[in-house]
Amino acid sequence: MNAKLTFREATREDCALILALIKELAVYEKLEDQVVATPEILEEWIFDKQSAWVIFPMVDGKEVGYAIFCQNFSTFLGRAGMYLEDIYVRPEYRGQGIGKATFVQLVKIAKERGYGRMEWVCLDWNTPSIEFYLKLGAEQLNDWTTYRLTRDDFDNILN
Repeated sequence: MNAKLTFREATREDCALILALIKELAVYEKLEDQVVATPEILEEWIFDKQSAWVIFPMVDGKEVGYAIFCQNFSTFLGRAGMYLEDIYVRPEYRGQGIGKATFVQLVKIAKERGYGRMEWVCLDWNTPSIEFYLKLGAEQLNDWTTYRLTRDDFDNILN
């Protein structure tokens, strides 16, 4: 890549851009009907409640993707870890090493913060991403199953 790649942390003013990128990722994952976030919701949870962090890979000063992550906690390690919710590079910028550079940047952040590990999930049909993660040395945890409760489930359980 001949262009200059840099990274920057998101600011409160980036909420509309973050949402636009989330929607692009949702289209790629065929999950666009599940996006209910708004810029206001993102601002509350990312900046007011400081529940997550966002970085942007930038080519020549232009945001070309994003990564959003939060802390989790390992009782076995006795320390926090990084949970990577999304890593996304716009299609026209793929194949230039931006995804790998973004992943490396996340690893640097995890190391600087003293996290014990980094975890994420990947859709099982997303072969390019799975191959990318394996090539980086990630371990696929086939003996763990992810479960989910939604806000509606919370109400059903509590009522």
